[in-house]
Amino acid sequence: MKHIWYNIANYIRECDKVFMFLCLFATSFGCVAVLSSTYSINSSARQFITQLLCMIIGFISIITISRFNYQNFGKLWPLFALVGIIPVLLTFYIGFAPGNTDDKAWLILPGNISFQPSELLKIVFIITFSYHIGRLGDSIHKFYNILLLCLHGAIPVLLIHLQGDDGTALVFAFMFISMMFVSGVKLRYFIILGSAIIIALPIAFFLVMNDDQRSRVYSLLFPTEADYLGVLWQQWRARIALANGGLFGSGLFKGPSVQSGNIPEGYNDFIFSSIGEELGILGCLCVIILIFAICFRIMRIGHKAADKTGQIICTGVFSMLAFQSIINIGMNLSLIPVIGITLPLFSAGGTSLLCTLLAIGLVMSVYMHRHSSTLYLYEH
Repeated sequence: MKHIWYNIANYIRECDKVFMFLCLFATSFGCVAVLSSTYSINSSARQFITQLLCMIIGFISIITISRFNYQNFGKLWPLFALVGIIPVLLTFYIGFAPGNTDDKAWLILPGNISFQPSELLKIVFIITFSYHIGRLGDSIHKFYNILLLCLHGAIPVLLIHLQGDDGTALVFAFMFISMMFVSGVKLRYFIILGSAIIIALPIAFFLVMNDDQRSRVYSLLFPTEADYLGVLWQQWRARIALANGGLFGSGLFKGPSVQSGNIPEGYNDFIFSSIGEELGILGCLCVIILIFAICFRIMRIGHKAADKTGQIICTGVFSMLAFQSIINIGMNLSLIPVIGITLPLFSAGGTSLLCTLLAIGLVMSVYMHRHSSTLYLYEH
């Protein structure tokens, strides 16, 4: 027993306590919001219990992962690649789409547990891509190596696009660009990439995007009355809920739209609007401040990392959280079309929450191995 308390004391002393508290507060806030937005509709706390269990498992994972040196994870990249890619490939054969989605991006595990492999692939990509960049060192600027990095980044983007989940594919693309930028790749390559993206946008809009995706863009730019009963229905109801909330909100379990289920996906993609109706503008500001503080802390940890690999890991996690948050909140505010992106740490979804906390564990590992003083954690 004394040995256990000794290890706990050592861990508390060495971990980033502010970072851990921010993540704990955000996930706890999210669990309460999920309970409030689902209980009246389902007359059950099942979604909340799932969220709470995944939160507990996730924080145990943070502690476990952070005790291992992140520099050793990259050496196991073939194993991680298999663990990340095989489940995604399985979705093309035995995947299923929940009732509120069109893409078969989920698997059913024993016990009737749904699992979204693309969330795990994000963690795998952060590990393998940061290791790839770290191994290149100063030779990263060679054109051949840039091509290999682009091929590495294209694999998850194309896989998830073929799955039909273009929103998550965009997250991977943003993670790739952010990690490449921080790695020190010369500016000319980004100019070439930016020019290629501009040229490809019309092609993507007319040839890659389907009719439903194009209609969402058209409706947002040039809305008609019929659109508010069709493709803009979710965002229209979300805006009404935000307006109803005012400054202080209606109170937890008291939001008219939330409790009646009039916010489509009010516990998932549109949980930000549910929070806005029940906790008001102040509740929404609290969510934004928490996400900003967590992202800021991640970049601060990356700045203190022992090597480039640690810095790139932190950049990957930062870009994943930041991009998803910006897109999700933009969807709730009708600034961008709905593309099925959840709000990290807050939206319902056990896979999403657990994998996000696994990513947090990687960042904590970077923090705890920024210098040699953490070696005593392994001593008995």
